[in-house]
Amino acid sequence: MTDVREAAQGLIEYAIHRSMIGQDDRIWAYNTVLECIGATGPALDMAWALQVEKLSLLHPDTLPDFDLEGTLAALAETAVANGAAEDTASGRDRIAMRIMGALMPRPSVVNEEFNGRMGINEPRAATDWFYGLCCDAGYVRRAAIARNIKWSTPTNWGDLEITINLSKPEKDPRDIAAAGAAKNTDEKYPACQLCIENEGYPGRSAAADGGAHPARQNLRVIPIQLDGERWGFQYSPYAYFNEHCIAMSSEHRPMHVDRKGLTCLLDFVDLFPHYFIGSNADLPIVGGSILSHDHFQGGAHEFPMMHAAEVSQFSVPGFDQVSGSVLQWPLSVLRLRSHDRAQLLGAAEKIILAWREWTDESVGVIAHTADGVAHNTVTPVIRRVDSRGNAGGEIYEAYLALRCNITTDEHPLGVFHPHAEYHHIKKENIGLIEVMGLAILPPRLVPELGAVREHLLAAKVDASYDLASALEGDDLCRSHAAWAEDVFARRADELTADNAIDILHEEVGVVFGHVLDNAGVFKWDEAGRAAQQRFIDSL
Repeated sequence: MTDVREAAQGLIEYAIHRSMIGQDDRIWAYNTVLECIGATGPALDMAWALQVEKLSLLHPDTLPDFDLEGTLAALAETAVANGAAEDTASGRDRIAMRIMGALMPRPSVVNEEFNGRMGINEPRAATDWFYGLCCDAGYVRRAAIARNIKWSTPTNWGDLEITINLSKPEKDPRDIAAAGAAKNTDEKYPACQLCIENEGYPGRSAAADGGAHPARQNLRVIPIQLDGERWGFQYSPYAYFNEHCIAMSSEHRPMHVDRKGLTCLLDFVDLFPHYFIGSNADLPIVGGSILSHDHFQGGAHEFPMMHAAEVSQFSVPGFDQVSGSVLQWPLSVLRLRSHDRAQLLGAAEKIILAWREWTDESVGVIAHTADGVAHNTVTPVIRRVDSRGNAGGEIYEAYLALRCNITTDEHPLGVFHPHAEYHHIKKENIGLIEVMGLAILPPRLVPELGAVREHLLAAKVDASYDLASALEGDDLCRSHAAWAEDVFARRADELTADNAIDILHEEVGVVFGHVLDNAGVFKWDEAGRAAQQRFIDSL
């Protein structure tokens, strides 16, 4: 049984250490935690409550370790026992976020602290402070993110980064059942998980009108100005890379890639020159999972695409201060560089407008079908670098990944989409993050690859082992059967119990390279190179 006093006081001490609340907030904070979990006791330790030592002035590196996730889970269990929380995974999470929201500074205080650092021209210090707060408050789920499985795989395109995403919680069967019985409504508040109205939202259960929505009491959104409009700046709770941030329009409107969007991206890197920023494409299949809310993603990570070699250069007529390069990358990526922001913006817009109208049936690119539907768009990424390519310099850099979402009978999910032979590893859209060379793969791969490993090892020690039948007969392995047999045929000699999973991870990385190649509109054969040059010449 949870010791409520110990858990609550430990959590409050943690919040004081992290400068989320003050020393004199102890009694108020303790009673607030009790209220959140539906308790009226036990009494706090008055000797603890009346401490005057300024622990919050200690350097963060000297602070004691604290199990935030475990403590919140214990308090949430007490809330369930008290009838104050729904007995589901999402119900427990809503209580945990309610507690942390109560122990955080108000948005106005957060904004004042952030803008104070920005005001002395210290954007790095501002984001460091804000990111630290979001981590300390449990909004960025550090413990969950640490469970992700990560590795890199050498390929012809460089080292690709692979992640099996285990950080997002699995759906509770009770939540699923409740969702099935929920009343459907067209009016949802907030309209989506990217709306700025999520700040402080208590969340709702799967059985509620409008369905499940996560609690966001510990979310803080910094108001920023992009192209004269108010946007919100926050960090992703289940970050895929270092300081994974999101900028979202204050208006719930669809994604769009155009001059206005590019201007917003450029404004963002002028605010935060140490971050890159990018936009998912604005069409289905080649876009991200959320097309209904205009938003960008950025952060402090350097992706494999950013290290891709130049294979040729080009210029954009009318923009003589801009240098263009074709990158050796599986997707068709054009990189623009310039010290002149306005010139870079104009050149990028010219390429995007030209691409939206470009048809080349010899390589399967169709700008518009007979029904008038548009199929071409771009996944843009912007950053600022110095002469050595380090983030934060005076050179503006734009990466334009050319995309086309045309479908055919042979490829009903998309011609430039992961092909069926690779769906056992990756079937979902290739969005912004994966365009740049970071795979985000589903958690099902952990047990599936584990099962494949066992069959490969069995075949290694027993020459009579029917590997094909064993793989086909195993529900976890069936989709991987042909691939696993090929891996065994090529690599059986080096296979051991110690390295089998590493070999499978390497081969998954190779598949990801093929998937990115599928998404490239101009292939790396003679026909593809000629087609790409025709497009560049058309500029």
